[in-house]
Amino acid sequence: MDSLTIFLIAIALAIDAFAVALATGTSLPVVSLRHTFRLAWHFGLFQAGMTLLGWACGFTFRVMIEQVDHWLAFALLLFVGGRMIFEAMKDEEEKAEAIDPTRGRTLVILSVATSIDALAVGLSFSLLDMSIWMPALVIGIVATVLTTVGLHLGRFIGTKSRLGERSEIVAGLVLIGIGIRILHEHGVF
Repeated sequence: MDSLTIFLIAIALAIDAFAVALATGTSLPVVSLRHTFRLAWHFGLFQAGMTLLGWACGFTFRVMIEQVDHWLAFALLLFVGGRMIFEAMKDEEEKAEAIDPTRGRTLVILSVATSIDALAVGLSFSLLDMSIWMPALVIGIVATVLTTVGLHLGRFIGTKSRLGERSEIVAGLVLIGIGIRILHEHGVF
């Protein structure tokens, strides 16, 4: 497989990470270097890691994973998106402990949800008997870059559009929308 094809695959895989980063950027009051590093590092790491894991699993597990990967991604995105919407509905005192999507369990859930497709791509690469190291590296780097761009673009959009208090609702709806799109792409409806 040529370099351009691998790069285009990496961009296609990183679109979900970009969209989640965009939504996250609109929901955070400030996007710090720490937020950027955590989200971009994890999304890039999980994209590359899931590609490697898929390649390692090979053909044996392909049938099992293909049948449930879209449902798993949907459930994870629905959970996180629903939680963001729920948090946005709380009054100001309850919001003091609002969820930072770039930390803890939420970060891991988002990282897994946005990298499920990379697992399937890794499986495909194993079927093609390809070397995996360069494609996994490119996939991880592209995801890291697009996550960084999405996070800061989201913050800019959130500031300029005055989404303000309702940005968490918008971000939650975007995550749920991504989950629905994944189900649609897999022919569920």
